[in-house]
Parts: sequence; C-alpha cells; structure tokens
Amino acid sequence: MPPTEGPPGTGKRARRPDLRAARAALPERVRKLIDDYDRHLTLERGLSAHTVRAYLGDVVALLGFVEESGGRFSDLDISVLRGWLARQLAEGASRTTLARRAAAARTFTAWAHRGGALATDPGGRLVAPRAHRKLPGVLRADQASEVMRFSAAGAEQRDPVALRDSAIVELLYATGVRVSELCGLDVGDVDFSRRVVLVLGKGGKERVVPFGVPAEKALRAWLDEGRGKLAVPAESAQGKVETAVFLGARGGRLDPRAARRVVHDAVGSVPGASDMGPHGLRHSAATHLLEGGADLRSVQELLGHATLATTQLYTHVTVDRLKAIHDRAHPRAR
Repeated sequence: MPPTEGPPGTGKRARRPDLRAARAALPERVRKLIDDYDRHLTLERGLSAHTVRAYLGDVVALLGFVEESGGRFSDLDISVLRGWLARQLAEGASRTTLARRAAAARTFTAWAHRGGALATDPGGRLVAPRAHRKLPGVLRADQASEVMRFSAAGAEQRDPVALRDSAIVELLYATGVRVSELCGLDVGDVDFSRRVVLVLGKGGKERVVPFGVPAEKALRAWLDEGRGKLAVPAESAQGKVETAVFLGARGGRLDPRAARRVVHDAVGSVPGASDMGPHGLRHSAATHLLEGGADLRSVQELLGHATLATTQLYTHVTVDRLKAIHDRAHPRAR
C-alpha cells in the first residue's frame, strides 16, 4: 500500500501503515471477509502482489473507519463511504489518492454485493474528485542514446554485472515493458530468431514484444558471457535451477528494486536528463515510437495497455514536443 499523505503544506508523507496489524485489529468476521477478497483478487483476477496489497490496504482502511465509527459491515452505505473520503480530504489526501481509494472501495463493495455480503452496492453511487493526469517525463531521443552509450561503455570490461545492467537498460527501452515484466522473464521467453520476448503482463495476459539489434547484442552478451558467472550452481540451490533471464548478485531472480537502481544510475549519468526509473524508459519508448510514426493501436499492443485511453496520454507528450519544435523552427510560428 502506498504511503499516506502527510499534513497539508508539509510536503511530507506519513509513515506507511502497518497493513498486517490493521488487518489483525479488525473483528474476526471482517477479517474472514478480507481473506475471501484477498483470494478473489489473487486467484480469480490474477492481480500482482503489489496491486493486491494496494487494494487490500484501502479496504482495510475503509473497514477500520467503519469499526471506529461504531458501525457494522452491514451498515456500509454511501454516507459512510463519503464520510471516509471526507476525513481523508481533511487530513490532506491528494485528489489522486482520493480517486484511487474511491475506485478500490467501489470494486470491493461490488464484489461484496455479488457475494451476498451486502444487500446493496453503495459504491456504485460514490463519486470522488478526478485524479490529475500528469504528463509523464520522458527522455529526448538523443538523451536516450546517451543512456544506452553509458551502459554499453560500462559493459566493455565484460564484468558480469555491467553486462547485465547494459542488457536491462537496452531491453527496457527497446520494448517498453514494465520492470515487473522484465524481472519475470525466463530464458525460454527470449526468441532471438525473431527478436521477440514473450511477456507476462497484468492480469496474467501474455503478449509478444519485439526488440531491436542493439538490445539483441546486449542481451546475447549478458546471456553468453555474464549470466553464468552469477548463476547459483544447482546443487547449492537445493536442486532448483534458476530460469530467470536477469539474476541478482546472489544468483536468484533479479528484484525490481535492483533494476530500478540500475536505470536511475544510467539515466543520472546523462547531463540534463530528468531523474527517472524503468517507468520513465517505458514512457520514453512509447513517445519515441509515436514520434517515429507508429500508430496508437500498435503502441497499445506493445505496452500491454488494457484500453486505448491509457495509450492516448502519450499523444499529449508528442503534440507538446511537436509544438515546441514548430515554435523554434517555423518562420511563421510567431
């Protein structure tokens, strides 16, 4: 669950709530309901552990509010939901936070109503302030090239970690995959003959994503020269052979946090480039694809977006860049 907002005007965030403790403090009947919802999100909807935790965190906070107010779960109605959001607003929660928590509450009450735990679905009437849609920060094409050159230069000494890091940065930018998808790749998911990777995305949906020659070279170098030096021998791993493409320092599957550090270090090496992690490379890849003439539907498919509306966010970035270029270069721009 993301950290909560701090008091208004402080610019700080409150300490992350202890989800396990808050869940344990609820009455047994409510805990059982949350356990059932947990299984629904994990097994039936196939959501990632991070997404499930975020949903559960918001639901636990809502049900904790109901208990604090002296009510029962069966008393949950639209006035309780509005009171819950109103208290968060008074405590300084942002529009984005309120919108996310309202969405989590609507999803939960709809599930509870379908299962008979609630007589009606109060969440269907819940309206929250719309979240501000911030335009993503992206690298310019020349900055992206500099990031790749920095990573490639580090790999020239053939150090296994440097080879891995170069392959991480190249593949993230080449494919636009999420960091969780990158870390979830197995060796068998890479098809060099077609230069594609098989990616397992959100909701357990698979998609095939192509990559270019520079990413192929970096990935081959890592797999041929670097991976074997980090891999844990089967006998020391209790007979389990690690199948992950990318490995951590101890030979296990690379943790997304480590991948984020790799990207932050690589991007930080380029003067003037905005600090960003893997998601910034994903934004950059999408923007550069559109600027290069790719159609919106193709970019949607490559990124694994469920709706075209999400992909359309990148068109705003592209239009802003085109307008800036026009203003600088066209003799009749001003």
